[in-house]
Amino acid sequence: MTDHRYLRVARTLRKQIADGVYPVGARLPTEHELCEQFEVSRYTVREALRRLREDNLVASRPRAGTVVIPRAATNSYAQSAVSINDLLAFAAGARFQIDTNALVTLDDETAERTGLPAGSDWLAVRGHRQADDQAAPVCRTEYYINRTFAAVGRLLQRHSGPIFPLIEDMFGVAVTEVNQQISAVLVDAELARTLKVDPGTAALQMQRSYTTSEGAIAQVTVNTHPGTGYRHSMTLHRVSGCSDP
Repeated sequence: MTDHRYLRVARTLRKQIADGVYPVGARLPTEHELCEQFEVSRYTVREALRRLREDNLVASRPRAGTVVIPRAATNSYAQSAVSINDLLAFAAGARFQIDTNALVTLDDETAERTGLPAGSDWLAVRGHRQADDQAAPVCRTEYYINRTFAAVGRLLQRHSGPIFPLIEDMFGVAVTEVNQQISAVLVDAELARTLKVDPGTAALQMQRSYTTSEGAIAQVTVNTHPGTGYRHSMTLHRVSGCSDP
């Protein structure tokens, strides 16, 4: 797989932010200092910082340089996604609390739910997203990551955002397609305990499959939200010269 210098720089800075080397409010080294530290060009450093800005990890401020920023908290988890980049902002205000993180062989039930082959091995990362100002979890989250990219699992304990940018940065691949399916489900007893709702409560289950430019499935994500805690919005624009079917 092809790697690029700016991806390696972004990966190192991302890990340093996750490890607390640069906590929220801290200023990253200047472009000149980063060029010397990584022995790369200014263009490479600027591309690396652009990736961190796109992942909402840092912001560039006049006279302050590049500063590590907090994840924006919000009480509303409405989503209006029209591109892959928009998925970076999903649940940005909620911490991902991991319950399990291990390589597993998919059983028939999980394979049917995820659309992945039964008996295949995937890194399964399961837990829930929790907002600081809410008692109940936002959703249960399950990640099934291609075992080719399983090394990303060691970075997740202190990572709260989407995982696919980490995969892109670590392995030099590009996610070019995301297939999304939303279905209504009823909460069973085990999930009810996690979401702090009554068994039998209606919930929305969102499954996303992330495919790389090489046609490989990088990961499948399953988020299950209590029906009252999730909204999905979409804006449609009329194209000039077209009529309704």
